[in-house]
Amino acid sequence: MAAIARPRRSVLYMPGSNARALEKGRSLPADGLILDLEDAVAPDAKDVARDQIVAALAEGGYGKREIQIRTNGLNTPWGYADIVAAAKTSADAILLPKVESADTVRQVATIMEAEGAHADMRIWCMMETPLAMLDARDIAGAHSRLGGFVMGTSDLAKDLNCAHTPDRLPMITSLGLCLLAARAFDLAILDGVHLDLSDDDGFVASCKQGREMGFDGKTLIHPKTIAAANTAFAPAESEISWARKIIAAHQEAAQEGKGVVVVDGKLIENLHVVSAKRLVAMADQIAEMDAV
Repeated sequence: MAAIARPRRSVLYMPGSNARALEKGRSLPADGLILDLEDAVAPDAKDVARDQIVAALAEGGYGKREIQIRTNGLNTPWGYADIVAAAKTSADAILLPKVESADTVRQVATIMEAEGAHADMRIWCMMETPLAMLDARDIAGAHSRLGGFVMGTSDLAKDLNCAHTPDRLPMITSLGLCLLAARAFDLAILDGVHLDLSDDDGFVASCKQGREMGFDGKTLIHPKTIAAANTAFAPAESEISWARKIIAAHQEAAQEGKGVVVVDGKLIENLHVVSAKRLVAMADQIAEMDAV
């Protein structure tokens, strides 16, 4: 599960054309930043945005935050140049918009290899069209550089011609298909954005739903939502205490030659311990990040 073994509670989109935003990103308590060259950047600012992102990453200072560069699509006038430039940076990943096939992933991987992308640089895919939902399995298994999915729920709702309801019931099938594909191939997966910045309760509810479904975190469009996302997607103290308790109990039982143990009336097997160890490891990483 290497692709998902790091905190991604809050991942904030930041327009590459906004130099102040790129600077501010160095101090925000988000787990990750998506430095955007696509939707958030006007056509006449694409080249400037690309240069500013490259310069900002060369300067550094982003600490332990995971940095993704969202490029324009290869079918646009800017996509190829975006990928070539991003491949030469220290970014953790290139995020591709509107991916609809495994071939797109492999094509980008070939460009990255040719441009000398560092070995740990991953490809992430925006999943935001009906065809992407139907081909999620093939996309997830497209290449060893693939690191995860980002749900593009706004574009998806548009293409589905569905309502963007608070419970997101019209998109549940799509979200589930991408979750299944991501987990089948040990990929991380981030939930889509919540567009109404005045709807604090709705945002918290959306985060709660996303975590219950299995998403690793939430993509964000404003720094004001970082704290709520961090809280929603972090293990609660009660969860951490329970995890540590069953790990210790199972270890003691194993030393006695037992494969299962009952803790507070609940049967604990190895599968519960695996999940508990993952939760504790994530909690430790979150504590380390928050301490910086």
